[in-house]
Amino acid sequence: PWDMNSIVKKAYAAGNEKVLLCERGTTFGYNRLINDFTGLPAMRKTGCPVIMDATHSTQLPGATGESSGGQGDMVPALARAAMAVGVDGLFMEVHPNPAEALCDGPTSLTLSTLEPLLKHLDYIWKSHQVKF
Repeated sequence: PWDMNSIVKKAYAAGNEKVLLCERGTTFGYNRLINDFTGLPAMRKTGCPVIMDATHSTQLPGATGESSGGQGDMVPALARAAMAVGVDGLFMEVHPNPAEALCDGPTSLTLSTLEPLLKHLDYIWKSHQVKF
């Protein structure tokens, strides 16, 4: 995350002043993405808004042999944790039937799980506003 400083500087030097930083995990071992939530405050020190990609963070790259698998059931936990730390936004893929999605189905939320999760995230955001 501290390496984002040079990336942000390059974006600014190219004339782009509307930069968002996104956390979506780091490869650890084989077929595993790990999130280090201590990186979120480090990313914030760049002055840019920080977004958590809660769905892609649960990906298991190449886990099925031909495509990525995932642990979509972990999306709500990662989203709640990121919101409690104080991210500026969340990215979450949603599909009416993830099993039929053309891509990222294993990490997608269903429409029926989205509304209760958003209510919980709103509660966390309102009750636990932490600024890095």
